[in-house]
Amino acid sequence: MSVDHIRYDLLTQDALRGVIRTVLTDVAVKGIHGEHHFFITFDTRADGVRMSARLRTSYPGEMTIVLQHQFWDLTVGEDHFDVGLAFNGIPERLHIPLKAVKAFMDPSVPFGMEFTVDGEAARGPSGDVTAETRAAMMKPAPAGKPLPAKLAPAKPPKPQLKKEPAPQTAAAPATPPPLTVPGNGDSTGQVVRLDRFRKK
Repeated sequence: MSVDHIRYDLLTQDALRGVIRTVLTDVAVKGIHGEHHFFITFDTRADGVRMSARLRTSYPGEMTIVLQHQFWDLTVGEDHFDVGLAFNGIPERLHIPLKAVKAFMDPSVPFGMEFTVDGEAARGPSGDVTAETRAAMMKPAPAGKPLPAKLAPAKPPKPQLKKEPAPQTAAAPATPPPLTVPGNGDSTGQVVRLDRFRKK
C-alpha cells in the first residue's frame, strides 16, 4: 500500500475548520439566525489556547462551550476566534485556535463535525466527546429555554436498577372442561372461546 505523502486527511480537516471560521464570522457580523446555536468542544491543552487559570484547572483536558444567547465580543481571525462567556456568573474571555477544536455541532439542524487535534495521540486519552455527549448536543434546544453558557464534560450515566419481572400468575387451562347441557341427556357441549372468531 502506498504512503500518503500529501496527507489528504489533514487537508480535509483544515478545509472543514474553514467551515467553522465562515460560520462564526457570519455570526460575529450578523448575529445568530433562527434556532441555530453551536456546541464547540476544544482541547484546553492545545498550543495557543488562552483562558484563565481558574478555567484551566476546572477543565484540564477539554471543554465544551455553547454559543447561543449568553456570549459577547465574538471576533474571528484567520486561524482562531475569541469570545466572551460567563461561567458561574464570572465573565471570561477565551482565545481558541481553530486547530484546538475537537468538535463543532449545530443541534438545530442537526449538523456536526469532529476533528483530531495535533499531538492528541501522544498525550494519551483526553476525555474525547462521548456518544452520550454527542447525543445531548444534537438535541434541539427546548423552546423558550436558553442553553447555558457552557456545557461541562459529560458525566458517566447513573446505573439503572433492573426491574424485577412481575410474578407470574397461574395460567388458566388451555381447554376448558366440557359442560353438561341440561335437558339433553348425556350430550355435552363445548365452551367456544370468542378469540377463535377474532381476526388474526
